[in-house]
Amino acid sequence: MPPFHPLIQPTGRPKVLIVGAGLAGITLAILLEKAGVPYDVYERATEVKPLGAALYIGPNMAPLFHQIGIYDEFVSRAKSCHSIDIFDEQRQPSFTIELGDTKEIGGFVGYVLPRSSLYEILLKQVPSERVHMGKKVLSTLQNENGVMIRCSDGSTVEGDILVGADGAYSGVRQSLFQRLKKDGHLPGSDMECLPYSCVRLVGHSDQLDPAKFPEMKDQACHFTHTLADDKPYSWLTWTTADDRICWGVNQYLDKKSIKDNDTFRNTEWRAEMTEAMCKEVRGFSIPGGDGTLTLGDLIDNTPKKNISKVMLEEKVNPAGAQGALLAFHDAIALANWINILPSTSIEDAEMIFKEYRDERMPYAKGANTQGHTMAQVSATGIKASIIRYFVKNIPAFVQRSFQTKNVATRPQVSFLPLVEDKGTVKPAHQPSLHKTLEILQKR
Repeated sequence: MPPFHPLIQPTGRPKVLIVGAGLAGITLAILLEKAGVPYDVYERATEVKPLGAALYIGPNMAPLFHQIGIYDEFVSRAKSCHSIDIFDEQRQPSFTIELGDTKEIGGFVGYVLPRSSLYEILLKQVPSERVHMGKKVLSTLQNENGVMIRCSDGSTVEGDILVGADGAYSGVRQSLFQRLKKDGHLPGSDMECLPYSCVRLVGHSDQLDPAKFPEMKDQACHFTHTLADDKPYSWLTWTTADDRICWGVNQYLDKKSIKDNDTFRNTEWRAEMTEAMCKEVRGFSIPGGDGTLTLGDLIDNTPKKNISKVMLEEKVNPAGAQGALLAFHDAIALANWINILPSTSIEDAEMIFKEYRDERMPYAKGANTQGHTMAQVSATGIKASIIRYFVKNIPAFVQRSFQTKNVATRPQVSFLPLVEDKGTVKPAHQPSLHKTLEILQKR
């Protein structure tokens, strides 16, 4: 392979095709827009829907939000969050997971806001003409001249770089896997179907009566997680701004229920597919209020379009919002490298993707492991009970060690003004920042 020449001034900006207009795809679009790199986003859905529950956004994302100019709006629409309160089915507190003083150690407070609110804030940063809806990718083609995608409406689009940000059942990934399999380069594990052992019902309510849900009056978010005594479920609630509550229900599957739910494997999030599960869980108790509240009180105050049922694939959907965090950080690293591309040659593109892979792969593996461990806190069985006992009785110094490791990952974009970091825990080394900063400074 020819050597990479990072000090050469770019002779032509690569055209980037982003497939998928979710959090990852839109974040990458924002960064390419600010870098002056040509791009377009292609989304298979015909309209953006406000799906999902809430996200906890800690110091890991604050520097980026400052850099792209959305931090103040983000904070105005969020609630600070300092702990997760665990309850039993009788609404009795079991234990609390403290999230620590994130402002001291990470430089920024941790906040909770609806996933749909964050998406709305991000989407406003991308010119509407750059996002193309109803563009389901059927196949991709790559040669020495670049890449091409073919969509279900018969259209084709050409570019220099193709980024697949289109979810677990990615059309980009499937097309790539077909070529790798043909050439004998596809690992056996990637030939298997994505395993899953949990489905989740999620919703975001309309405005609620503070008299019935008094916890909403507090400035900080009440983040609760209820663990069932003898049923394969756990459920969560988050109080959010504007007198709303986000909620979610996890159903842990056995062999029979996995088979019953397998029809969801290739479907989009649709409200009409949730009614049976809503009926199943509406009697589940939730903490707060006068002590008689149930999930039914939230379901009845949630528009059907705001309720969805999703599968949590074990290989690609780590628990505890790790998937969303990875998506943001992946976009940062990739944008840093795309911005310094000296040409649109395949050789240079391969080099930056190797740098990207080497930086992000350890984080992906770590998030997957951490996500599975976090998922066990609310799962069923002996292993889950042991993990809950450990979490409940974790020594303070061990808890602080975990918190320190989590807040250390605070990446920034090299081509935007850097944000001063005041956390007592120094940010982890970020190769895509330091290497591309050096390149930009020498240029």
